[in-house]
Amino acid sequence: MKIDLHIHTTYSDGMLSPEQIVDTALECGLDVIALTDHDNVLSHKIAYDYAKEKNYKIEIIQGVEINTLYKGYEVHILGYFMDKDNPEFVEMINTQQKARIEQAHKIIKLLNKKEGLKIKFEDIQKLVAPNGSIGRPHIARAITNYGATGNVMEAYAKYINNNSDVYVERQTVSPHDAVEVISEAGGIPVFAHPIDVDIADSLTLELINYGLRGIEAYHRKHSPAAVEHFSSLAEKYGLIVTGGSDFHTPSLNHGTILMGKNFVPDTVYENLLREKKRIDLAE
Repeated sequence: MKIDLHIHTTYSDGMLSPEQIVDTALECGLDVIALTDHDNVLSHKIAYDYAKEKNYKIEIIQGVEINTLYKGYEVHILGYFMDKDNPEFVEMINTQQKARIEQAHKIIKLLNKKEGLKIKFEDIQKLVAPNGSIGRPHIARAITNYGATGNVMEAYAKYINNNSDVYVERQTVSPHDAVEVISEAGGIPVFAHPIDVDIADSLTLELINYGLRGIEAYHRKHSPAAVEHFSSLAEKYGLIVTGGSDFHTPSLNHGTILMGKNFVPDTVYENLLREKKRIDLAE
């Protein structure tokens, strides 16, 4: 069984539509995928219905990746199998979406005022699927499309970073709240790519008190030593281990990789299903 539990579509900062993700997953020989767009869950039904219509044999899990900030760190919390109609979950998603739109408008205003770049909100909005999550990648692409920079990475370096005069940090929920809401919605909250957070070990212990149930040990950024470390941390605290490619684009540019390329053991999916069954029985 081949598994990838961390995939993005055009409903956040991915470059492929949900349908294209399904086709690509099958081409890569994947049996199980999870669509984990940033701060929204719109892509799952589209992908699921498409696979059903085509009679494709692939398991598509409802997932999400909530972007949070904590003590200067960007902490991402994955969620699997939650009830997407749960009122608290819906409120959290709406809060995150509102903050993303507000951030984009503030950056646009500063780009106009300080840099003379007449970028419009519509220039950014058209780069994401309808009602999808607008983020820094879309703003950087809009700046590049405007002609202000030669490429997206230059846009990041010049405008879309914390040291830029035109960058405005997005308001977010805390990782603790994200974990708690996903858990209360019957889902499995997982600490995503913890290698990015220097305080990951201590934060994991904090988040367990709010309902954290897993750690993403298998990730394209994780060396074998990191995989071992976070797998051991999961075992120490009785958490499940998950993994995925964090797929965004078929291109190998900018650090992205092919879907399903990194190894994820079969047991990851089995343990995820077992944990969901345990949660459902406990309710």
